[in-house]
Amino acid sequence: MKTLLSALALTTALTVPGLALAKPVTLTTNLNAYGGDGAYLALYVTDAQGTYMGSLWMAGGKAKYYEHLSDWYRATAGNPAEIDGITGASVGAGQQLKITLDLADALFDAGYQLHIDASVEEMRDSPSEVVVPLTTAGAGQPVPGRRYIRDFTYDM
Repeated sequence: MKTLLSALALTTALTVPGLALAKPVTLTTNLNAYGGDGAYLALYVTDAQGTYMGSLWMAGGKAKYYEHLSDWYRATAGNPAEIDGITGASVGAGQQLKITLDLADALFDAGYQLHIDASVEEMRDSPSEVVVPLTTAGAGQPVPGRRYIRDFTYDM
């Protein structure tokens, strides 16, 4: 129940910023030119203990591929309700995903981490390709990915 309430608070802060102190945060993910199909990306938040708190964005629209975003899939049991209304197209090799969301102020400097899982058809999956602590000092600092993501930044 605690996880459900925390996830509800996180998603409420994303969708109804007037109910919580929140600020617009731009998430920018630059992909490497890896030479394959478009990447599916799951952007989600965990607390300091690694407990899943909520999904921020899903790039890629075919649910049959979500299981390849294995850390996200394990945390959510693949529940499509976790991403209802927060999906977009997959991201092509060498391209950029740039989204702006209202994130609760309480997520910053409190031990929360943003994760990005990545998967490309006919290529290896990359769970937790990027893991970055959400801190005010980390804003604007590029974080390298491990396989498909060249770098990721968030700006407030």
